[in-house]
Amino acid sequence: MAKRAVVCGAGGFIGSHLVQRLMNDGYWVRGVDIKHPEWTASAAHEFIVADLREPGAATAALRGGIDEVYQLAADMGGMGFIHRAETQIMHNSMLINLNVVDAAAKAGIERYFLASSVCVYRDMKLGEAELTEEDAYPAAPDNEYGWEKLYAERAVLSYAREHAFEARIARFQNCYGPEGTWTGGREKAPAALSRKVAESVDGTIEVWGDGSAVRSFVYIDDLIDGVRRLVDSDVSEPTNIGTREYVSVKELVELVAEAAGKNITPVWVPGPVGVQSRNFSNDRIESLGYQPLFDLASGLAETYPWVAQRVASLAD
Repeated sequence: MAKRAVVCGAGGFIGSHLVQRLMNDGYWVRGVDIKHPEWTASAAHEFIVADLREPGAATAALRGGIDEVYQLAADMGGMGFIHRAETQIMHNSMLINLNVVDAAAKAGIERYFLASSVCVYRDMKLGEAELTEEDAYPAAPDNEYGWEKLYAERAVLSYAREHAFEARIARFQNCYGPEGTWTGGREKAPAALSRKVAESVDGTIEVWGDGSAVRSFVYIDDLIDGVRRLVDSDVSEPTNIGTREYVSVKELVELVAEAAGKNITPVWVPGPVGVQSRNFSNDRIESLGYQPLFDLASGLAETYPWVAQRVASLAD
């Protein structure tokens, strides 16, 4: 019989893609979220609209002999949202994570996946050697989003020990691709810059900071592949999933402009930038056969046209 999985956060960007991958892998899938996917109809066998901040909703979502739970539901967004909505993030995401893992333990599930974030790590200096998963401690996340993720990791691991289920935890690097949030304040940098470049009529765009901050970005298909490899493995420790390609924000702007075929001049303005640098080891996930297929240029070549089409549709 097919394995039965519940994807919490199935109405979101990553969650909706994960539902499709699980379906392709032969799973019976139930999607759960406070909303349906924005861009494509859910392919799940069953989709429940529910507020997982309510314990009863989490319990109901996991009924019916579920084998695996994928917990991606969270209150999150880009750097601007993370910095202005600290209490909202802590309140909503902590409730969701505790309710879902508690319901999963009581339901007797076999395997539980938690989507965490590289925001659990401290700020880094430019050129600093990469951090391994163990370097999340001593803990010093840059923002409350990172602290909440770190707490969620510990909650899942403690429930797994007490209730004898298998825990899998992935720390995501910044994910992007078509069908992601691209406007409204919760979008990540590749989508935000794609929108600004598509909207620009004079060849300039405003960008927060001075362009020196360093980041890495993982394309949606590669991230989902990493999740599936991790869940099917015997690795129970938190695991980074991303790429080894790092760029400055200035270089990211140049790559988006190249994907658009435009000459773009960034105008650097004050705004929430976050940490100065990121540099993480991917040795653990790569030991499972994971290798990203998309570099940033090829991923943006898929992402920019999709965002540009959304911008054009608003102008019509």
